[in-house]
Amino acid sequence: QVQLVESGGGLVQAGGSLRLSCAASGRIYTIYTMTWHRQAPGKQRELVASLFSGGGPTYSDSVKGRFTVSRDTSKNTLYLQMNSLQSEDTAVYYCKMEARTPDILRGHFWGQGTQVTVSS
Repeated sequence: QVQLVESGGGLVQAGGSLRLSCAASGRIYTIYTMTWHRQAPGKQRELVASLFSGGGPTYSDSVKGRFTVSRDTSKNTLYLQMNSLQSEDTAVYYCKMEARTPDILRGHFWGQGTQVTVSS
């Protein structure tokens, strides 16, 4: 089975940095996209950053210039470098993968999330 595991979250002061990782495992034939999402208490889940196969990264306006998404293809791992963190960045961060597996042509897979808390 395919699994995504996020790591790297924690407590950080405003202005600090964190680096999140999302490791994918299992039988994966092709990765089409890998994306980062976040959900703060009482708010809807929002797309933060995307890395499309054959294209460059994209970011939401709220994190543009502060966050950087990248991928290590040899390890099937997605990263999110977060700089200049603000209190508004406090949320559970999730990674999502769209990929071909033995069971489906284009499946959607979510990790369990990692908590990021930014103190004022």
